[in-house]
Amino acid sequence: MASAYTPGLTVGSDIVVRRTRRLPIKGEVLVHEGQVVEPDTVVARALLPGNTQSIKLAEKLGVEAKDALDLVRVKAGDPIEVGQVVAESKGLFGLFKQSVASEYSGTVEEISSVTGNILVREAPIPVDVKAYIRGTVATVLPEEGAIIETQGGMVQGIFGVGGERTGKLRIAVGGPSDELTPEGIADDDRGALLVGGSGVSYGAIQKAAAVGVVGIVVGGIKDSDLTRYLGYDIGVAITGQEQIPLTIVVTEGFGFLAMAERTFKLLESLAGCEASFNGATQIRAGVIRPEIIVPQEPSAKAAPQGAGAFELKIGAPIRVIREPYFGEIASVTGLPAELVTVDSGTEVRVLRAKLARNGEEVVVPRANVEIIASS
Repeated sequence: MASAYTPGLTVGSDIVVRRTRRLPIKGEVLVHEGQVVEPDTVVARALLPGNTQSIKLAEKLGVEAKDALDLVRVKAGDPIEVGQVVAESKGLFGLFKQSVASEYSGTVEEISSVTGNILVREAPIPVDVKAYIRGTVATVLPEEGAIIETQGGMVQGIFGVGGERTGKLRIAVGGPSDELTPEGIADDDRGALLVGGSGVSYGAIQKAAAVGVVGIVVGGIKDSDLTRYLGYDIGVAITGQEQIPLTIVVTEGFGFLAMAERTFKLLESLAGCEASFNGATQIRAGVIRPEIIVPQEPSAKAAPQGAGAFELKIGAPIRVIREPYFGEIASVTGLPAELVTVDSGTEVRVLRAKLARNGEEVVVPRANVEIIASS
């Protein structure tokens, strides 16, 4: 029978991870191949053109647009500062002159004889792209950025909010079924990535933010608590751009769900290490998973992320991503070839799986699961 493949989540202690760090526009690459970088190393830099502002010269001087050009004291390409006089009227017999001072700093881009306005281009906006992970520059992308490679532990979640951050990993609960409460957060957790168990309360999120915690990873989170914390409902678009002080990664699903035992044990084994993590999530085309990456000493046996890991076969560990078994961890026990008609009337391929929680064998559409790949 032909092999079947399905999207999967990586959970492993010895994974080779590559991340492309690319500028939004062409710029300058500041690193070279083979260079060792830290998460905050700037690998590439570009300058976005500054905003264009308009000084309404003719209007301020009370003259026709075509006459305003004779009163201008600057020319295209000249740098100007706020408060600098850019034009002055001739006045009456040399007296009662009226001047116009710039409201902006930048460079004169154009002086229009049609509108009588001076267009000022404000200073360029620098855009830096950082390495994000500790590792080595594997490939330089000329004028664009670089590909950074590292090796170590990696956990992908199924949902997250908040952007890229780094912090020291600390286990804040006793086990994968325990809830992360305010009492589990210490005053010295500033800059930490806290690992909870089944979930995190709204009060705990608030306290974590107040203390200066930079990240939380838990099995589940209540949708109402997340909405309350963010102040709005999460839509279907990509997450990761939320203006919040910490990043949250959920490994199992919504509601309070015990973190998978091996995920918890992996994170437990990495306690005290510096982690890079990102809550960005996209579930449609171009899937993006929230992630936690913990660089370790290189090992010759490490496998590239996802290499040969997402084959759907008997014994493969999976997570169900649709109701009625949403969030359940299971192992594949059967892959029947025949199509099965589901409640919607559609014929689909299914699989049989044994739930880790209680040993029950269930039948679910193959499209409703994703493999948990591990090294």
